[in-house]
Amino acid sequence: MRPRPPQELADLLRQWSGSADPSVVDIGCGTGLSSTIWPEVTGVEPSAEMRAIAAGRGINVVDGTGEETGLPDGCADIVTVSHALHWFDAARAFPEITRILRPGGVLAAFDFDWPPAVDPEVDAAYREFEAAHTALEADRGLRPTFAPKSEHLRRLRDSGLFRHVNEVCLHMKETGGADRFVDFASSQGGVIALLEEGVSEDALGLTRLREVTARRMTDRSTWWWTCRVRLATR
Repeated sequence: MRPRPPQELADLLRQWSGSADPSVVDIGCGTGLSSTIWPEVTGVEPSAEMRAIAAGRGINVVDGTGEETGLPDGCADIVTVSHALHWFDAARAFPEITRILRPGGVLAAFDFDWPPAVDPEVDAAYREFEAAHTALEADRGLRPTFAPKSEHLRRLRDSGLFRHVNEVCLHMKETGGADRFVDFASSQGGVIALLEEGVSEDALGLTRLREVTARRMTDRSTWWWTCRVRLATR
């Protein structure tokens, strides 16, 4: 589960690319939630199930990956990657992205910092949960190998394919209650795998997270998100 990107992201990328009406490609678009900030966009997604959901949202979506989009040269003013760059094979994906970007085009790889800021006790309970499930995933060989998100800027700069690389943080807020917060926490792939293996919610820290959020949050609690955007200009 992901939050919908803030509309300000589209405004930033229009300004950064110098195009008021950009051609946009969203790689790894998933169910299309990250694509909905654009009036027109081409989504690229390898999962047929997710493509079907994105198409239901009105997204023009094609079968492809970050390493092989299947799109023509120079077709995009903006390429976005939401919560997915850490899965990409940079040696193959970065040249592919620059191939489909026009000169002066912009790659925006963005993620939301987890968890959103809600309450000190909720934050502490989430950190305990995060530490518990991360350790269990590693112990059971369930934690996949991927590039740390903290390395995105360095990898983009070291590729030598972009003339300028920078990071910008945008902020947004929404409202939600305890059940939704716990749903966000428990929807992570590693957590799902651990639960399917029979690991208890107590061991994962989910029981405590449920207790703390139920006590500290209401259905109208404000969630403060940070959207971390890595910008790379071709």
